[in-house]
Amino acid sequence: MSSVSLPARANLTQLRKQARDLQRAVRAGSAPALAEVAEYHPDGAPEAAAAAQFPLHAARLVVSRRYGFSSWTRLKRYVETLERYTRVPPAADGEAAAAARGALADEFLRLACLWYEDDGPERWGRARALLAAHPELTAGHVHAAAAAADVPALQAILAGNPDEARREDGPYRAEPLYYLAYARHDPDISLEATMASARLLLAAGADPNAGYLWRGLPSPFTVLTGVFGQGELGPDRQPPHPHAQALARLLLESGADPNDAQALYNRMFEPGNDHLELLLEFGLGTGDGGPWQQRVGEAIGTPAQQAEGEVDWAVTHGMADRIRLLARHGVDVSSPRPGGLTPAQQALSTGHAELLDVLAEFGVTRPELSPADAILAALLAGDRAAVSRLAAADPRSLEQVKAARPGLIVWAAVLGRTAAVELLAELGFDVNAKARTDGPGTTEWETALHYAAEAGNLDLARRLIELGADPDLRDQRFGATPLGWARYFGQPELIAFLEPLTGPKEAG
Repeated sequence: MSSVSLPARANLTQLRKQARDLQRAVRAGSAPALAEVAEYHPDGAPEAAAAAQFPLHAARLVVSRRYGFSSWTRLKRYVETLERYTRVPPAADGEAAAAARGALADEFLRLACLWYEDDGPERWGRARALLAAHPELTAGHVHAAAAAADVPALQAILAGNPDEARREDGPYRAEPLYYLAYARHDPDISLEATMASARLLLAAGADPNAGYLWRGLPSPFTVLTGVFGQGELGPDRQPPHPHAQALARLLLESGADPNDAQALYNRMFEPGNDHLELLLEFGLGTGDGGPWQQRVGEAIGTPAQQAEGEVDWAVTHGMADRIRLLARHGVDVSSPRPGGLTPAQQALSTGHAELLDVLAEFGVTRPELSPADAILAALLAGDRAAVSRLAAADPRSLEQVKAARPGLIVWAAVLGRTAAVELLAELGFDVNAKARTDGPGTTEWETALHYAAEAGNLDLARRLIELGADPDLRDQRFGATPLGWARYFGQPELIAFLEPLTGPKEAG
């Protein structure tokens, strides 16, 4: 049974109308409506007589299951959570406008904190300058005082009214502890001031599990998420808090749930495991998932599923130390995943045969592979002899891989395996095919040459050009050429190499 994503800005009025419309369509004998009931209702489509009396509760169940929820109650609770907790990053105000409204503190918060859009040192520098020019803006403003770790200001505010520790305000409509966790304006902020500020807020009743849904996405950006930082823009533009480990430990000791889906996502891209060591110490992969599991439930997966997802990412990206860490803490590294493959099978089919030795340390035996998966593993290894042998034994296997993974050259490029790229090109795989580069998926994102430009792999880029890569092709997400990528990611060697090869209309 497939599911579809909820509409943007989903609300209960909209969903109730969908259920009513479905009910009417089924009662009218609409073939598409009956087909949908057949797919999503556990009893299947009703007979003609029953269809005429199709009840509203059945239509609501179908609508719920269409969107991946097991019941109308769960869907309703989730949409109510969306309405309560969704936050959209604030638009740029500018200091002049902020000053005119007497909202310099809000402008400071907007500039000082991660907001997962245009984060970076330039914004934080502006925040530092604003605070230096107006040190008074933390006085009487609990959220600005928290972001600045201004202990005297916090003491004065909370002594007068402890409830200020849980008041939602500022550009993110967040609690003060949230601003403390997401602030990045001052890399030299002291450990003592940070911890004292956090303790003051927690003692006054701040919620260690406070968080919000960024643009309505299901994975909550919690206080703990902000402390650990990072994300798709990388550690330079979305760094951890300067005192991330100490602050995260305090939050966990104060009741923050370790099953933080967004923190896991944000930190999965880089090889460091200090965040996982701490989360595992406090029970990652176990328990009930805390308040956010109750709020969004099925949308973020169970604690065990979240931990297993970390194993799957580590396997497909060759992170041996991370696999060992998770396995030592009891996370499942052997069972089949929803797609049907075990971690060991994933390792082979994503070009990481070396991880079989790591998995063997935890009792995982070498898996059996289908002919197509076996030749896929040989292709990614650049093993010509094995590819020839397997193709001779099952001539269909190579064509099956071509049909299932037309952009396989992209993943070979991500692995940095020039020999595999050459072998794939010789066997007829398209050197200009597009695929994901964050994982071995088939979504048409960018070419192998785009990835080489991002990674600064000049040797690979040269070989791709020799094999027929087109430097003028634009990726599907951002509409940029490989030269544009090289410029964005600051790769001077790739810029120098690609500039003479790229057409005159390249805008970067």
